Amino acid sequence: MRKHLVPVAIEPTAADLAAIESEWPLIAAELDLLDAEITLLYAEDRGGPSEFDWRRLRRAEARVTRAAADLPTRGVAVPRRAA
Repeated sequence: MRKHLVPVAIEPTAADLAAIESEWPLIAAELDLLDAEITLLYAEDRGGPSEFDWRRLRRAEARVTRAAADLPTRGVAVPRRAA
């Protein structure tokens, strides 16, 4: 028997929004890293990644590392990643 799911409209709490806000530098850095990785994947279409593409990736990786290292200093629990 199939159960019908009832849509639930639960808004984030103030604590949820505060947690997102405090983690935002890491989220933004990870988005930059993802963008750099996607650029590398599509670089094959134009003859391979350029030195600029690789530099952008290294800088994005460094930003993620710095942002992750800064989280505990701001009293934010470092999120665990699934393997």
